[in-house]
Amino acid sequence: MSPLALSCVIFVLSLGGIAAGFLLRNLLPEHHLSKESGDLVRLGAGLTATIAALVLGLLIASAKSSFDTQSGQVKQMTVDIIVLDNLLAQFGPEAQPIRSQIRAVIGPFVDRIWREKENAGRGPFEVKGDAEKVYLAIQALSPRNDLERALQTRAAQLSNDIVQTRLLLFVESGKLIPPPFLAILVFWLVILFATFSLFSKFNVTAFVFLSIFALSASCAIFLILDLSEPFTGFMSMPSGPLRNALAPL
Repeated sequence: MSPLALSCVIFVLSLGGIAAGFLLRNLLPEHHLSKESGDLVRLGAGLTATIAALVLGLLIASAKSSFDTQSGQVKQMTVDIIVLDNLLAQFGPEAQPIRSQIRAVIGPFVDRIWREKENAGRGPFEVKGDAEKVYLAIQALSPRNDLERALQTRAAQLSNDIVQTRLLLFVESGKLIPPPFLAILVFWLVILFATFSLFSKFNVTAFVFLSIFALSASCAIFLILDLSEPFTGFMSMPSGPLRNALAPL
């Protein structure tokens, strides 16, 4: 289920909690709604609200950190490809076929990364020989002096770094929030909104503002879920900078 659809479900469940609270208020005997009972329930709701707020804050921070990490890895990969091309250009005409080969494989390489992230956790890592062929071609170069040997060594290291970064992106494809964890968080929210409406008389103003609060909580969860999918969500990182990193020869 997409982050938007899941957030809508959570919002509907929160509205259900609000409706359940108003309904229980009309069904329960008056002595169950005494001031002492209200104070006790509010104390418990305050504790639950504090825990839920802390968890939401930590999850948002964790999701943002994960998003920034993967975004940084893609940027680093882009920089490595540009530097690799520049090193090969300095090597001379012998490296020209390798530069052409890099430009030929970079599009499928980017497509493969984004496809793997869209299908995160649904299959094993696909081994492709494109990057390995580039690495072997770099190793097959025949340097004629110390400068070209240094360029070859640096280029081989960069091609290896690009492969490692892609592997890191693949292994970080797991979901940020395990389903049981999310279910417990939603349960807390439903209980909280039911508590808020239990000791309030039903009117349009109360219902509208409680609905706005429920929408705010759902938006916070949507933010967490969307940030945990940096390659597919509404705030997904574009593939254009990596795809167009190298100008045509």
